[in-house]
Amino acid sequence: MSNIRVRFAPSPTGNLHIGSARTALFNWLFARRMKGVFILRIEDTDELRSTDESTRAIFSALRWLGLDWDEGPVPEGGELGAYGPYFQGKRAGMGVYRKYSDQLMAQGMAYRCYCTPAELDEQRKRAQLEKRPPKYEGTCRHLTEAQCRDLEAQGRKPVIRFRMPDEGVTAWNDLIRGEVKFENKLLYDFIMVKASGYPTYNFACVIDDHLMEMSHIIRGDDHISNTPLQLLVYKALGWTPPEIAHLSMIHGPDGTKLSKRHGATDVQAYEAEGYLPAVIRNYLALLGWSTPDSQQLFTGPDLIEKFDIAGCQKNPAMFDPVKFKWMNGEYIRKLTPDELLDMAAPFLKKAGVGQNADRETLKKIVALEQEKYKLLGEIPSLVDFFFKDEAEFDPRAVEKVFKKPEAKKVLADMRERYLKLADFNDVSLEKEARDYAASASLKAGQVFHPLRVAVSGRTEGPTLFKMIEYLGRDAVSKRLERAAALCG
Repeated sequence: MSNIRVRFAPSPTGNLHIGSARTALFNWLFARRMKGVFILRIEDTDELRSTDESTRAIFSALRWLGLDWDEGPVPEGGELGAYGPYFQGKRAGMGVYRKYSDQLMAQGMAYRCYCTPAELDEQRKRAQLEKRPPKYEGTCRHLTEAQCRDLEAQGRKPVIRFRMPDEGVTAWNDLIRGEVKFENKLLYDFIMVKASGYPTYNFACVIDDHLMEMSHIIRGDDHISNTPLQLLVYKALGWTPPEIAHLSMIHGPDGTKLSKRHGATDVQAYEAEGYLPAVIRNYLALLGWSTPDSQQLFTGPDLIEKFDIAGCQKNPAMFDPVKFKWMNGEYIRKLTPDELLDMAAPFLKKAGVGQNADRETLKKIVALEQEKYKLLGEIPSLVDFFFKDEAEFDPRAVEKVFKKPEAKKVLADMRERYLKLADFNDVSLEKEARDYAASASLKAGQVFHPLRVAVSGRTEGPTLFKMIEYLGRDAVSKRLERAAALCG
């Protein structure tokens, strides 16, 4: 295949949904795999719901995910590419769509419709009573010019509808689903141009996809019912449509369409929780696509090299939050200490943790529990005790550990030993604790557990003696003294 051109065309009516991000990813992977062009087009023809804020959120999410586009709007201003503008609102203002709606009307393939919302609602109710599909009845199909003038004199503003054929079948060979057919008599005369003069999705996307020379349309299967409408517009205008592929839907663990009841559903929310962009790319790629050997973890180049539309599946994909979080942990474990600190830095800053520490110290502390992290957002609460004047004791830890009869003496004795210790490093700290346990006829845990709670306030946490080393002799001494006073 040559001259591969694909697009991601979101409506700026909110943050970037995870399903839309998957569509963007698959288009991007296909373009990169085929050495083609990936285009971003903003479909802002919903005048009431489209916002600049949502447009900026889409730009930000795509950039954060690493899905760079070759043509389209540039967040800083301006556009890339020779097929712009890449905002449908701007294109509508330039009369791009008007030319083709006029052409279809002149051909008798489109007409003005003056039906009011109340009249359309009455048609739907009548269809339901008669057990017919609730589609537009074609009331205005054969209005004369004189009748149109009379209706406009009444203050009615028309929409423009596409005239569907009454017979025949509209079919296409879907790259994922094979042959798909729709009987034309079951289709409806959809609105091409609203009363405001703005085009609707089904009309504008056909015009733009043709003028921007798209070779393939890769989108979710919620668009399948739109496809025959769009193909008939292509046919009416004498154009050859692109190749079409419909991706499977994404369902939650309960088998229903992914929604907010399943948890976060937009990219920005996952970014805020501490998911890595590479993980989102990797996980979304597995929703509805697989390699012959069912590979699960990919590097960036590896994912591009192995992506193939032939590997896309028809059945709905299940979004599994548990697997998603597991995968994030796997990626975090592969980061270098410097990479981990860089990625954790925004979360630490937001929480006000470690802001006065030097980079090397902070890097060592953050890396202590790298094997346990699943989300970057967890890190501040797991390391904050290093940067507080005193440990904040978990009441359950106090009850479980400090109430033991030996705890008070253990902490007092270990404080004295640690004050005298020549080398305050993890190896020496552990040896001193074990030697003390042996000399006092105690099990190691009877010494280790009070030490852990005394210095961190918790029963769980990083490697004990590395933690003590990084806290430093003075801080540890103060914490042991305070903890000993709390023991009963």
